Amino acid sequence: MFQRVGAAGFKKGLGNTLKLAEAMGHPEQKFRSVHVAGTNGKGSSSHLLAAVLQAAGYNVGLYTSPHLREFTERVRVNGQELSADYLVEWVARWRPLFEEVEPSFFEMCVALAFSYFAEQRVDVAIVEVGLGGRLDSTNIITPLVSLITNISYDHQALLGNTLPEIAGEKAGIIKPSVPVVVSQSQPEVADVFKREAAAKLAHLVFADQVYHAEFTDEPSLQTGLRPVAVTQQGRPYLLNAELGLPGDYQQLNLPGVLATLDELRAQGFRITEAAIRTGLRQVTHLTGLRGRWSIIGHHPLVVADTGHNAAGLRLVLAQLLRLPHRHLHLVIGAVNDKDVAGMLALLPKEATYYFCAANIPRALPADDLARQAAALGLQGRACASVALAVAAAHQAAAPDDVVFIGGSTFVVAEVEDLYRPA
Repeated sequence: MFQRVGAAGFKKGLGNTLKLAEAMGHPEQKFRSVHVAGTNGKGSSSHLLAAVLQAAGYNVGLYTSPHLREFTERVRVNGQELSADYLVEWVARWRPLFEEVEPSFFEMCVALAFSYFAEQRVDVAIVEVGLGGRLDSTNIITPLVSLITNISYDHQALLGNTLPEIAGEKAGIIKPSVPVVVSQSQPEVADVFKREAAAKLAHLVFADQVYHAEFTDEPSLQTGLRPVAVTQQGRPYLLNAELGLPGDYQQLNLPGVLATLDELRAQGFRITEAAIRTGLRQVTHLTGLRGRWSIIGHHPLVVADTGHNAAGLRLVLAQLLRLPHRHLHLVIGAVNDKDVAGMLALLPKEATYYFCAANIPRALPADDLARQAAALGLQGRACASVALAVAAAHQAAAPDDVVFIGGSTFVVAEVEDLYRPA
């Protein structure tokens, strides 16, 4: 499994997925879909799209990865996770096929999701790319619209060492004559998308040239909601709206979500302003999304966020430093195939650190992380587990301090077991 062991668990190519789909009667052709790729923001954008479409009254499938706590989180219909019973029965039914084809873990996950969406007769499924795009197992669908959120450095060993190379992999989800929305106009990679869209005769929209989203206040520490104002071509569009995902980086995701909804409207979907407002406000309730600037404790304030590469973490830390606090306590873990040095270089030196390793093979040992951090002037200690790191931070923190937990999706996943969301 790529999620647990890294590159050794990753199979490039669509061959196995197509074999599974053919044997299962091509479930990917039996539902409409939206395909979402990008380095940062694709998970949040997928959940926001699903929430708005649910609020508009549609039967909505949602496929995302990785999961936080339970595998069944990856496959949802109207926010309800796949049942464990269905999963067990499905694996038993297709086991002879798996033994013949020998697919990867992720290839089986995609086949599972597409089978389930076809059986549930969803009106539309939001399908998040697992890794890259061009060779990702999800790329056997022909969606109604493709959304590419952001291009940053991540998984360079698999996707390329330059932003244009990485963008080329993401652009691989662009299909002939299928409209494509790009959330952010990034000068380094815009031409990659223009060339690919032109070659495929696909209508291309750079969403931030149409919409601008700006938070008008900090998030409520009680409700987690954050007021946001949106303009369309410079004119008021959504004023006094509230977003249930309060991280600063959602300002970059929201234009892409709204432009994608426009493309769906153009294809006959009925999506009112009321549905948009409800979906944005109730996204976590409607879809079950967790781990995006989650406030999970008070006195001290405890915030968890799954941002794990330099581009994502930079925005998270800027927001963290704005929180009223006497002192910062950071519980940090990392996986061994990330740019750990680049991540550590962003962290504030005035905080106290509790370094840990999630319980997966890919995790960087806490002692190694602490040594690298100390060389950069970060003060703290290595802890034997995520639970012990969180306990140490909580014990040391005063009521007016702030505790942050992050650095890795897998660290946040373990923390979700320790706290009930506030």
